[in-house]
Amino acid sequence: MTTAFLFPGQGAQVVGMGADVASAYPAGAGIFERANEVLGFDLRKVCFEGPAETLNTTTMSQPAIFTTSAALLEVLRTEPATSGIVPQITAGLSMGEYTALYAAGLVRFEDALRLVHKRGQAMQAAADATQGAMVSIMGLDEDKVGLLCREAGQGDLLEPVNFNCPGQIVVSGTIGACERAIELAPQHGALKAMRLEVAGAFHTAMMASAADALRQALSACQIGEPGRIKTPANVDAQYYPSAASIVDGLTRQLTSPILWARCMQRLLAEGVDQFYEIGPNRVLTGLMKRIDRKAKVVNLSTADSIKALIEGA
Repeated sequence: MTTAFLFPGQGAQVVGMGADVASAYPAGAGIFERANEVLGFDLRKVCFEGPAETLNTTTMSQPAIFTTSAALLEVLRTEPATSGIVPQITAGLSMGEYTALYAAGLVRFEDALRLVHKRGQAMQAAADATQGAMVSIMGLDEDKVGLLCREAGQGDLLEPVNFNCPGQIVVSGTIGACERAIELAPQHGALKAMRLEVAGAFHTAMMASAADALRQALSACQIGEPGRIKTPANVDAQYYPSAASIVDGLTRQLTSPILWARCMQRLLAEGVDQFYEIGPNRVLTGLMKRIDRKAKVVNLSTADSIKALIEGA
């Protein structure tokens, strides 16, 4: 059996995430304690209690999702009944790529958490300076979304940036262009067009200043050379061949499209027959069902889901 661990990115956060895991499993609680020590503030309280307005910010949601995913992973690794479940591949959606690299043993928990925190801060600063937005388009293929972007752009930046699954593509650009895309989407046959609750035009050139800041932080971080566990890059769906390529891929990710559907299609074509989504919510489980309904996905987002896996092991 070929197993892949999947880790969600920004947008998966929900108030209360991780609280049941920390309460039920000391190994999970320990991860939140380590996160608080690394960051110097009470991230655990924000995850467990909110408020949502704080948790949903770019600067807070990214370290919160990373830590919650790491806590669930730690329980999976340390419980005797599940410790034998090991991946041959790890993958993460956007920010989740950092969790995937941590799970593959290529970056220490503390370093990955600091990087994710820095990433969120840099993206927020770039968003404040550029005033962009993102819109989720449902029901159109890549070509039709491209046509929509050209018509709605009217000279402003607007481009497809998140290829999540067939029929779901996110576009990103200036606020005006995004508003025009919402208005014009029905004329192009879209089932739905909805502005996302994010701070700016992520994964476009409007994040260039964030990419520069992140590259500096990544270059100063110790990243291991890829080995037995493989991780595909969001930017090109190719497995990272070296530590230098990881720095490049994570930097490019901020200004380049996220090719999640292509990454998953590659894993399926190569024979991955068991997926585990490890982290808050069920975002990646839902996307996988639209990529391939037959794919086996176990969602590990709560203490109950871990308990069910243990009992079935």
